[in-house]
Amino acid sequence: MLKLFQSIMPKETGFFDLFERHCETLVAGSGVMAEMFAGKIEVSEGCRLIAEHENRADEVTREVLHAVRKTFITPFDRSAITDLISAMDDAIDEMQKTAKAITQFEVAGFEPQMCEMAVLAEKAAGLVREAMPLMRSIGRNHAALDKLTEQIVHIEEDADNLHDSGLKALYRAHRDGNAMGYIVGREIYSHLEKVLDRFEDVANEIQGIVIDHA
Repeated sequence: MLKLFQSIMPKETGFFDLFERHCETLVAGSGVMAEMFAGKIEVSEGCRLIAEHENRADEVTREVLHAVRKTFITPFDRSAITDLISAMDDAIDEMQKTAKAITQFEVAGFEPQMCEMAVLAEKAAGLVREAMPLMRSIGRNHAALDKLTEQIVHIEEDADNLHDSGLKALYRAHRDGNAMGYIVGREIYSHLEKVLDRFEDVANEIQGIVIDHA
């Protein structure tokens, strides 16, 4: 009876607006990160902007968690809503951690594989933004959502390969004495890898919702 009652009651669609707002912070933050790694903007400015986008993302996340508590009928399970927004927020949190590491270690230039990983993060964010409006009608859009989430997973796999090849190149470049250069580079690679891992988490959360509601 509860499921029947829920099926005929109007659902709160404001969650989708909030998800899409959060997506914009992901796209903006990853775009700044890609430009910073490519040398198109100053490192200090890039880190400042990433922090701003992360703060805006936190605000949206708080709105979602507040709405979950006060809304009677949600578009899908409350736990799925909180898990999805948390995964999205984790992605931009990792961008902020990347920026903090860059600031802490006073990194001024980046390895080619780092730049490519930053570009992949921007692509993954774009795919999340493309997927989110489709969540408003999962039944009609499940095939497109499957395709988008699969693309994000493949991007994460490409990033893993870049991470491994980048570390190998970094070791070769610093094995004759500059241990600190290797340690700092490895730290940046680790943060970038986690950014892409979190985007894969977002894809998995979307896929789980699709499975439950398509």
